[in-house]
Amino acid sequence: MDPLREHTLQLTRRHFFGRLATGIGTAALGSLLNPGLLAAATASHRSGGLPGVPHFAPKAKRVIYLFMAGGPSQMELLDYKPELEKLHNRELPDSVRMGQRITTMTSGQDSFPVVKPIFKFAQHGQSGAWASELIPHIASIVDDLCIIKTVNTEAINHDPAITFIQTGFQQPGRPCLGAWLAYGLGTENANLPTFIVMISSGKESDQPLYTRLWSSGFLPSEFQGVQFRGAGDPVLYLSNPPGLSESARRRMLDGLAQINARHYDEFGDPEINTRIAQYEMAFRMQTSVPDLVDFSKEDPAVIESYGPDVKKPGTFAYNCLLARRMAERGVRFIQLYHRGWDQHGNLPRRIREQCLDTDQPSAALVKDLKQRGLLDDTLVIWGGEFGRTVYCQGKIEPDNYGRDHHGRCYSIWLAGGGVKAGLSYGVTDDYCYNVVENPVHIHDLNATILHLLGINHEKLTYRFQGRDFRLTDIHGHVVKDILA
Repeated sequence: MDPLREHTLQLTRRHFFGRLATGIGTAALGSLLNPGLLAAATASHRSGGLPGVPHFAPKAKRVIYLFMAGGPSQMELLDYKPELEKLHNRELPDSVRMGQRITTMTSGQDSFPVVKPIFKFAQHGQSGAWASELIPHIASIVDDLCIIKTVNTEAINHDPAITFIQTGFQQPGRPCLGAWLAYGLGTENANLPTFIVMISSGKESDQPLYTRLWSSGFLPSEFQGVQFRGAGDPVLYLSNPPGLSESARRRMLDGLAQINARHYDEFGDPEINTRIAQYEMAFRMQTSVPDLVDFSKEDPAVIESYGPDVKKPGTFAYNCLLARRMAERGVRFIQLYHRGWDQHGNLPRRIREQCLDTDQPSAALVKDLKQRGLLDDTLVIWGGEFGRTVYCQGKIEPDNYGRDHHGRCYSIWLAGGGVKAGLSYGVTDDYCYNVVENPVHIHDLNATILHLLGINHEKLTYRFQGRDFRLTDIHGHVVKDILA
């Protein structure tokens, strides 16, 4: 580049950031030095976000994403396939598999025997939706659910598959869904993070979850998820260290804020504003978080509805109740990960355990939101990164079998937030292997989620390294058939 032009651009950047420092930067500093300045930014008032976003009237204001990490088996839960009784132990036809790329865990098998589920299915509710005996509580709310049976993805291994559904790309480095929403929509509660993550695990959980799954990628880091821990302080270093009074901490933060503001004025780095905002949020969370996690005023009947583990911090049940309390307080995006669905062997035993952990709390969350009038504008999503194969991994044994990863079709459900209730959408073949009708790709799912929040997925973009990026990349169509 011409040196004179580069010098001019640098001057322009410094001028821009210098002006910004007297606007946003000073506002952030002022709110830190005097928290009362932003007291009006409560759960009923939006703060931050992009001008003109939402692009149209939203149906949902917030999202609770119940992510079943590992890949729940659709045949055992929501996609009833009676023909598998006849096909049991027969070879999966090449005409069905069609040369599908499969994982190294089964690519060396000499045969691919079809294995039927051993669990019973029944129809439920006025909608007549089929559900497995493994999920009686979810079965009780099928008339509130939109069950999509034809979600599909190209990824066949966990890390790229989870990265794909969370960020719209199989390789790491891009912002996740929660970060995009925090960036575009801002917050409705200045005292809690816009995007919160909680993790629970089943009895056998061997798949790691990386913090980059809730990172902001190339977006400013203020939009990344804040992970709440399952033990001790929900957020590290939230409590004052022993011997440090609140007034002393206040003076320390005031001093840091002034130093950061001077650095911002000199260098114009937007991450300095993020640092100021993080200090501010941490100080406010010292009051808001203890109130959030205090269940003492909850109706005992409501607490009981979430199941026996609800009082144990770090469990899925506890996190579901906490998610409802976050939704009440205006947290924009709440992500619950539950690990342990990767059932290559001992599937019947392990999926029972997983359903015991997740079935009752998932249903209780939907019922709780509904009775409080929150379900209409809260979108609840339940599902994993892919499903499981109809063929057995290894040998079929009496009441014991395993299944490999399968991305060509799998089931998720949504509730509230503007989706049709009591709807089963999409059809798979008799082998539950391929989509027959109404496919929903990962990009389509994400485009639809954004649409429900009032966002045109093609218009929520961020310029990085000379290109405009978005969650759905250059793909995605809103699934209008499932919109209420």
